[in-house]
Amino acid sequence: MEAITNLNIPGLIALILYILNILSLIMLLFVERKEPVQTMSWILVIVFLPVVGVILYIFLGRGFKISAKKTLEAKLRDDENLHEAADKIDSEYFGITNALDSSFCFCDPKTKDYLPLIKLHYLLGNDAYTQDNSIEIYVDAKDKYDALIKDIENAEKSINLLYFIFQNDATGERFINALTKKASEGVEVRVIYDDMGSILTRHKAFAPLINAGGSVCRFFPLNFKTFIRANYRNHRKIAVIDGKIGYTGGTNIGDEYLGLRKRTSPWRDTHIRITGHAVYALQARFLMDWYYASKDKRITTIEELTPFFPSVPKDLGGSVGMQIVSSGPDTKTDQILIGFIKMFGMAKKSILIQTPYFIPDRAFIQSLQIAASSGINVKVMIPGIPDKKTVYQVTLSYIQDLLDYGIEVYCYNGFLHSKMIVIDDEIATIGTCNMDMRSFSIHFEINAFIYDEKVSIDCRKIFEEDMKKSKKIDPEEFKKRNIFTRLSEGVLRLIAPLM
Repeated sequence: MEAITNLNIPGLIALILYILNILSLIMLLFVERKEPVQTMSWILVIVFLPVVGVILYIFLGRGFKISAKKTLEAKLRDDENLHEAADKIDSEYFGITNALDSSFCFCDPKTKDYLPLIKLHYLLGNDAYTQDNSIEIYVDAKDKYDALIKDIENAEKSINLLYFIFQNDATGERFINALTKKASEGVEVRVIYDDMGSILTRHKAFAPLINAGGSVCRFFPLNFKTFIRANYRNHRKIAVIDGKIGYTGGTNIGDEYLGLRKRTSPWRDTHIRITGHAVYALQARFLMDWYYASKDKRITTIEELTPFFPSVPKDLGGSVGMQIVSSGPDTKTDQILIGFIKMFGMAKKSILIQTPYFIPDRAFIQSLQIAASSGINVKVMIPGIPDKKTVYQVTLSYIQDLLDYGIEVYCYNGFLHSKMIVIDDEIATIGTCNMDMRSFSIHFEINAFIYDEKVSIDCRKIFEEDMKKSKKIDPEEFKKRNIFTRLSEGVLRLIAPLM
């Protein structure tokens, strides 16, 4: 008893914290094996914030390699099995290896110049190239919501939605009501929402839909077991109606995307509606995430999967070439990032980029610098009004790296949430992936890579219209920022890989 009484409690606590610090550093250096820049960032956090740093590392830093490696490996195997089964439904779509042949006939002759990019996505992720697609581009959430609601109301067999954020507000209620009505009519309705992204939305908000026969599940529901991997979120936005109409892009479900919150208004986003065989890829990705997140028995037989991939009506088709590309902890590579860098390397005249967050890795920013140094006109557009001030400061810390190479940077007069890249008026990509390290390697993302001159020109015109509502950053004025601003940006940049 005397020994216990005389025990130095503060000393014991300090010793425990010291041991936790050492264990965290050992994990970083010898077990996790992160990228060196991420490792150094976490070392700085742990060393200079001994208690807070360890807590942050436990909840945000530990990757799937420790906490869920087996789970994600199983998902990857299951996803491959589902994809292989779907391959056999429509070999013209899923097995389109003929696009890898130089003799393949492209609807847009210029697409042939981008055969290396098509091959890259096909060989890395088995992402098929299809060219019977049509695309509608939405730059306003209201237009996107109205179109999606109309498609939901006209659905006959199935409605599949996956959203990072599904807010419990007027917009969310509008969608839940529309989905509930269709479920009560016998249409199969499935909804996935990310539990962290939709943290303010209680599951009971979907009670009317569930009671009507719809199915709703949370991706990585927050509890003690999963909270340590809260850093990894499903950032994808997918909607598939009857297996024939698909949506993807930056717009989630919520009032803020309509610009109804003064702090981030006006809000600018980009979303696309797709018809054609590319919808198959959106459907396949939804099913892969659905069977992982839900308790439904995974189906992989041709007979069971066929209803999800109906024949594409000719009146819904077009001539737009496209690949739907996914990346995240459930894919083998950071494929969207690799696709971006490949696009930059193929540019001959211009590169246009819109992103809400610009926190690139070294390869990404160097590829832009190389392009600009080669005489290519590179323009980057970021928000003029931030939604996250700290993250915005880190974004600004990278601007000088662009300006030094003659890259033009524009700040949109509002919050720009669009994720779009346009190359030479010939190819473009629109999707969910931001130009930051978190989106590149931590979040589950999906992007459409579009090979079509007309669509690319439309995207360029959208960029130019946004330029009229933007302020171009003056390189000389940017250098005159006060020392405290530059110092804070520099300090925050040290932990950029963690944001």
